[in-house]
Amino acid sequence: MKVSIIGTTGYGGAELIRILHSHPSFTIKSVHTTRDEVPVWNEYPHLFNIMENKLEPINPEKIAKECDIVFFATPTGVSGKLVQEFADKEIQMVDLSGDLRLRNTDDYQKWYKKEPVSTDLINSFVYGLSEWNKENIASSTRISNPGCYPTATLLGLAPLVKENMILPNSIIVDAKSGISGAGRSPSRANMYAEMSENLKIYKVNEHQHIPEIEQQLADWNSESKAITFSTHLLPASRGIMATIYATLSKSVTNEQIHGLYTEIYTNSPFVRVRPLHTYPSIKEVTGSNFCDIGINVDERTGRITIVSVIDNLMKGAAGQAVQNANIMNGYEETAGLQFLPLYP
Repeated sequence: MKVSIIGTTGYGGAELIRILHSHPSFTIKSVHTTRDEVPVWNEYPHLFNIMENKLEPINPEKIAKECDIVFFATPTGVSGKLVQEFADKEIQMVDLSGDLRLRNTDDYQKWYKKEPVSTDLINSFVYGLSEWNKENIASSTRISNPGCYPTATLLGLAPLVKENMILPNSIIVDAKSGISGAGRSPSRANMYAEMSENLKIYKVNEHQHIPEIEQQLADWNSESKAITFSTHLLPASRGIMATIYATLSKSVTNEQIHGLYTEIYTNSPFVRVRPLHTYPSIKEVTGSNFCDIGINVDERTGRITIVSVIDNLMKGAAGQAVQNANIMNGYEETAGLQFLPLYP
């Protein structure tokens, strides 16, 4: 299948190129930007003598005619407008932005501070949390890729929420991300002098991924309530660690919870449930599409701690996008994604 990537000058676009360059079934036909039309390696020198494609202007008619699927790795507020230009075209779409994730357009305006696309367009996209929405992904041609924080958080919480094993108003998420999550555009948030040897909390109770997480939790369990969600920047390039706390609704043991997670994720090749009393770190998933989960029940307090780690550019963005494209087209969901994590 021939692929077009729009938004290749950001980190998510660069990861899509890295994955799709070696994919057994997808071939990169074109790469696009709203910036200068130069060879892609001018933007990313590590692609010199590997990828000679020139960055092209965005021409929906031409892209739809020449390609089978288009990935939008463009910023929130940009993706939605571009997607509208492809809405009447016969082409598969996978959007990595937040523009098509929230069904409530008032929520989108409140949290993203941007004008939403139409409800009809939003509803034509399937939420692509790969492990939990495969049937709908497989029958769709339009995927809205989850955010990075929601992916780590929801994969960690799903078994307990769906089984109604935690009190709905007790969820607290303490999440930390590498600096690449702030994007490639220069800002104080990604300056070396600001972030080296530092740890910084940001968007306290205001992060735009909060309604996305709450929307999915409510889909799984109608009794779900608002969550407390804190985000921090780490002095690292990649990775997300979500440490999640919740109060259990009944008395259970570590062994019972571990058995539940292990059984539920048995057929999920990219979710690795760690053995009891071992906990994942960001370094152990870097460069891969894995989500590693560690769990611990505190029988003294009746609370559970869940540690969920991903690479924000892979499972939190480009990796899951390709996983969804695989599912959508009937390929093995691991196709092109069988990277071992980079270590150290």
